[in-house]
Amino acid sequence: MYITLETDYAIRIVDCLVHSDHRMDAQSISEATYVSLRFSLKILRKLVTAGIVQSFKGAKGGYILAREPIDITLRDVIEAVEGPYRFSRCLAEDYECVRNQSLESTCVYHQFFDHLSQVVINELSQFNFQTIKDSPFSCLNADTCSEK
Repeated sequence: MYITLETDYAIRIVDCLVHSDHRMDAQSISEATYVSLRFSLKILRKLVTAGIVQSFKGAKGGYILAREPIDITLRDVIEAVEGPYRFSRCLAEDYECVRNQSLESTCVYHQFFDHLSQVVINELSQFNFQTIKDSPFSCLNADTCSEK
């Protein structure tokens, strides 16, 4: 199981902005993160909509973080791109589980998957971008980094 490539790129884009002390245009973000300009723009729109990134138009336009790095979690970024995290589609409000309908109580898998979802959500909520930036494992703190 993997996060989507789009989510991976969104994390890289936010990380890039965390390490920037000025507005960055989409082209610079694209080059710094090795994400195509077109895909970067698509992701940036989602991050702006989620209130993670702020955009500015015009000659001096660009992108900056809308919140402090300590106030942006991995969960925020993942959910900005993919929507609310659920371990299984059976947890979606619009999903009609045949097992749930035929049982008198909630399906055991539904309960188990809900518990797993909460564990993952809680863990993702613990990691903010300030903590990641300050980590000795941070790519930008390392002398060399094969991937950014």
